Amino acid sequence: MDDVRDQAHRSGCPINLAVEVLGDRWSLVVLRDVMFGNRHYFRELLTGSQEGIASNILADRLRRLVGHGLLWRSDDATHRQKIRYSLTESGVQLVPVMAALGSWGRRHMSVSHELSVRAELLERGGPELWDRFMAELREQHLGIPRPPGTPSVFAELQAAYEAAVAEAD
Repeated sequence: MDDVRDQAHRSGCPINLAVEVLGDRWSLVVLRDVMFGNRHYFRELLTGSQEGIASNILADRLRRLVGHGLLWRSDDATHRQKIRYSLTESGVQLVPVMAALGSWGRRHMSVSHELSVRAELLERGGPELWDRFMAELREQHLGIPRPPGTPSVFAELQAAYEAAVAEAD
């Protein structure tokens, strides 16, 4: 398979290049679900997202995200045909971008409380929280141990989301 990073680009502008990789309708949603939803398998990504991505679109976006070096894929030892998707270092480094997008969305769009609570925590926690979350993602996806005794940002974000969902019921 050709590496999609070698394709021609409209310009060398860094914003243009980022938009060429991330600017379609689904790429950021797929990355969000891997990053914040702890989803690693095609079926989890297909059924776990509220946005309802079609299977052919998901397959295409996963291929593109792997080709652009934001995700990597590995065989699952428990099943021959199962592929696990994980963030690369480039994917992990999107945490501040995702935090900024979530913050902007909370401020300028009509959002639900339960789906915006993680964005609010990331905004309030700022770069210190983002750094801890990136260290946790590196541990989960790249096998790089984080400092011992570091509290789980993922657990904090998940607990806040679950509390907001329970509150909404």
